[in-house]
Amino acid sequence: MLRYSSAVADAAPEVHVKIEFSKDAQSLTYFNGEMRSQVQLICQRCNEVFDHSVHTEFCYTPVQGSEQTDLLPDAYDPVQVDDQGEVDLFELLEDELILSLPLVPLHSHEECKVKAENMQFGDIEPGPVRENPFAVLKELKRD
Repeated sequence: MLRYSSAVADAAPEVHVKIEFSKDAQSLTYFNGEMRSQVQLICQRCNEVFDHSVHTEFCYTPVQGSEQTDLLPDAYDPVQVDDQGEVDLFELLEDELILSLPLVPLHSHEECKVKAENMQFGDIEPGPVRENPFAVLKELKRD
């Protein structure tokens, strides 16, 4: 899981995965499951490492072409099969883990060393007062 490992500061050596394979009432093959893991992320506010629990659930059905994708129920996410009709589960599960990571990793406000009052650097000076560009139209207006 090279891509997943490079997206975090440190990852636990194991990821707990549970997958169930089945067929629904329409005879569609699908698989669903969940994954759990612990990672360490870098807070983008204070640059300190913090622990984060990763949990994600998924439900996929294998498809061979985009025309099958349009016919799927909303409960299933399509996953393309390769030329042998197989799904690369390892890559798919890694994608799910990456997508479950926060876009901007941050501590909770209570745990972060950078407080809200420290986020402003210096005084903010008011900008120049600009003239209203439509003031000229007021002069052109006739009674």
